Amino acid sequence: MKRNPILLLVLILGALLNGSAIADPASAPRPDIVLVMADDLGWSDIGCYGGEIPTPHLDALASNGIRFTQFYNNAVCGPTRASLLTGLYCQQVGHAGNRWNEPKDFSKCATLGEVLQTAGYHTAMVGKWQGRDPAVERGFERFFGPRCQAKISYFHEVQGNPFYKNGQRWRPPEDGSFYMTDAFGDHAVEFAGEAVQGEAPFFLYLAYISPHWPLHAPEEQIAPHRERYLGKGWDDWRRTRFERQRADGLIPTEWKLAPKADPFPDWKDAPEPAWQAERMAVYAAQVAAIDRGVGRVIEVLKKAGRFENTLFLFLSDNGAAPNEGVHATTQAFGFAPDKDNSAWRLDGGAIRPGSGPDNPPGPADTFAAYGIAWATTSNTPFRNNKSSAWEGGIRTPLIAHWPSGIPPGLRGSLSDAVGHVIDFMPTFCELAGADYPSELAGRNPLPMEGISLAPVFLGEEREDPSMLCWSAPRNQAIRIGRWKLVNPKRGEPWQLFDLITDGTETTNLAAEQPGRVQTLRRAWEDWARRVDTK
Repeated sequence: MKRNPILLLVLILGALLNGSAIADPASAPRPDIVLVMADDLGWSDIGCYGGEIPTPHLDALASNGIRFTQFYNNAVCGPTRASLLTGLYCQQVGHAGNRWNEPKDFSKCATLGEVLQTAGYHTAMVGKWQGRDPAVERGFERFFGPRCQAKISYFHEVQGNPFYKNGQRWRPPEDGSFYMTDAFGDHAVEFAGEAVQGEAPFFLYLAYISPHWPLHAPEEQIAPHRERYLGKGWDDWRRTRFERQRADGLIPTEWKLAPKADPFPDWKDAPEPAWQAERMAVYAAQVAAIDRGVGRVIEVLKKAGRFENTLFLFLSDNGAAPNEGVHATTQAFGFAPDKDNSAWRLDGGAIRPGSGPDNPPGPADTFAAYGIAWATTSNTPFRNNKSSAWEGGIRTPLIAHWPSGIPPGLRGSLSDAVGHVIDFMPTFCELAGADYPSELAGRNPLPMEGISLAPVFLGEEREDPSMLCWSAPRNQAIRIGRWKLVNPKRGEPWQLFDLITDGTETTNLAAEQPGRVQTLRRAWEDWARRVDTK
């Protein structure tokens, strides 16, 4: 890979000033890898991306690592996981990309766990597996979590969505002490503590369900966040986040804030502002719980002397979710009404009906979301939300921290390298010295689609992907270079945007450049045929 001589000189000077040497990836030990993914987290929710929610451990990783500003997922839970685990477009493993559920065909792929096992890594996973085969059969020696389909409670097990630990059924305690996000932290610490006892490198995939609805958190975790949102609503926080992002260089100063989506009233016109603030306070508690778990894993690695050579990555599976109110409106989520509609029940547990001031979120007998206004705030500055191929649905924060690999001159920096979750497979193969298999356990995995991020970590030149494509639940998109073509709704005219000057997609240039529209649309259609998009 060709090195940029000017950048290399800067890195050398930075290393000399810091009294340390530049890591030589050829001679350095293979890194431990910790990959942490949040669920339904917006681009601006954590502090180092402009947010006001306290996330000190993630912020510390960012201040000594690299923050990516143009990294992508697949807009919704299952499709992102399918691509992240396999290095392929989700459609290539039988996942059309337009639903949350698991891929239907793992026969054409290998998982990160499987490939790293062939290179001598110990592997563990905690959290949201969402795969058809058990995790312990697809490359993970250790596993803790639920299958995690649509039925979710943070406080107890839900029938049809049981917990497993290392292939065996695991039942949460019934004394009221169980909180799923904290339990994930417990088991991540356990697995990490087990792994650092040996000399072999390890891979830990920590896939949080938080802050996905329902808005569930213990009272003592909600209380610290209330005052923040009682005194300042979504309009003010959205502007504050936008200003912080500009000041930190996360976005160009010429970008506009994406317009509001309906129904998104001004805060002064918001019904029941105290209740609206409570929804965001619970959401903030869920995000803070993730950060707390990350901090616990970091502590284990530091005590074992393994933190310096750990590649720590953090991202989200899609943009924030705009769902309103309670989800007991459909039996698809496992709810059924009592005969008199006085309550809804989830596998025998009563859920108070409705969502409003008389039924604030947080406790186990509620099942609410925080709505489109707060979700749009979470996705500041971008347009739209989860399930869409607009930037608010597919652009994710990505923090990369690796003291033994990232040169001193790059620590605390921003990277505008364009990347996608399909890039993790080639990245890990390169850093782990693993060969991506053409045959594995009777399967013939398709060739990887992604491009290694290792050059970005090491201060080397890296070609951006020639093309990225999406077929999301609500629309489709393609990005080639600075240009992005989006179909706002199936059957409607495609829209064209210049993501360098207009990353928030406010100005449609399709009428000015019809030739480019046709070229990009044909490229998307060719891609769709190749990956068998339905």
